[in-house]
Amino acid sequence: MSNSIDWAIVIADPRFQVLARRKTRFLWGLMAFSVAYYFALPIGAAYFQEIFRVRVWGVVNVGLLFALSEFVIAWVVAFYYSRIANRDFDRLAAEIVADVSTQTEA
Repeated sequence: MSNSIDWAIVIADPRFQVLARRKTRFLWGLMAFSVAYYFALPIGAAYFQEIFRVRVWGVVNVGLLFALSEFVIAWVVAFYYSRIANRDFDRLAAEIVADVSTQTEA
């Protein structure tokens, strides 16, 4: 029994093509959100200085909290991706691999 996978069969599988399109669309959406959130900090600091200067507690202001929220958002995006990948993408990939493995063994 060989563990090699015929990648031509995998790529030709319509389920793989759907999986690749769904994953690509999902990742582009996450990337667009992340980039927009990232650039909101310098844009906000440049054009909305009065909001970013508002003190929240002691020397901590809205700008500092927004900057620190970048780290929180990065972790949230990573957590969200891992949840979706584990729930959807990995399941579909495992089904495809299982079917291709049974086809190549036969």
